[in-house]
Amino acid sequence: MLTRSVIGLPLACTDYAGAIEWILSQAFASTRTVAVEAANTHVAAMARHDPEFRKSIGRFDLIVPDGMPLVWSLNLQLPPHEKLKDRVYGPTLMRETLRATDGQPGFRHFLLGGAPETLEKLEENFARDFPRAVLAGSYSPPFGEWPDDEFDRIHAAIEHSGANLIWVGLGCPKQEHWIARHKDRLPSGVYFGIGAAFAFHAGEVSQAPPFLQKNGLEWLYRLAAEPRRLFKRYVVHNSLFLFYSLLDHAKK
Repeated sequence: MLTRSVIGLPLACTDYAGAIEWILSQAFASTRTVAVEAANTHVAAMARHDPEFRKSIGRFDLIVPDGMPLVWSLNLQLPPHEKLKDRVYGPTLMRETLRATDGQPGFRHFLLGGAPETLEKLEENFARDFPRAVLAGSYSPPFGEWPDDEFDRIHAAIEHSGANLIWVGLGCPKQEHWIARHKDRLPSGVYFGIGAAFAFHAGEVSQAPPFLQKNGLEWLYRLAAEPRRLFKRYVVHNSLFLFYSLLDHAKK
């Protein structure tokens, strides 16, 4: 798949249809472990600024542009007929992948992360919206530090389920570090770093109105809703993204 670098992050120049086609082809083959990331400006800035996170994100096989600023940066590098019309938003990618596998044999989903009540709501909502999609299992890891044998329990749960589409909602950057660290030991399948999608689809967190999302202002909506938790993520890392973008542009 065609990629272009945005502040050093290799982003796929794709839309939902292209991303899902690639994902399902990998899941159906299911001969290796594949990692997919929906990257926003926070992820891009961390990958440039934090060497450990850059090392982890470097193990991902497909990185799609989750944020509109990333789409705009990509479009500056693309010819007119190839410019992207929209981002590939992680929560929507999750829903559209479930929709694409609704009633299609050979695809099994697994949910990793979130509290037990969050997973219960997700399972109910997805069973209602995509009744023929196979949700093969879920696992809620303990809060805080994990015991030494936690990976073994997760591995066994995924392997026993036979899932080949594994949605990892442990929060950024924990989920990216976890996928990268264990990639060579995980059962084969496609693993997604999916961030807040669990909370959105469980109805625990509201999403920004479409016009804010389209204009790259979702971060402002979420910051207003959770200022203490998200201040550093959005204000600091959005500023870093802008700084690195301007720096790279000045070097050209």
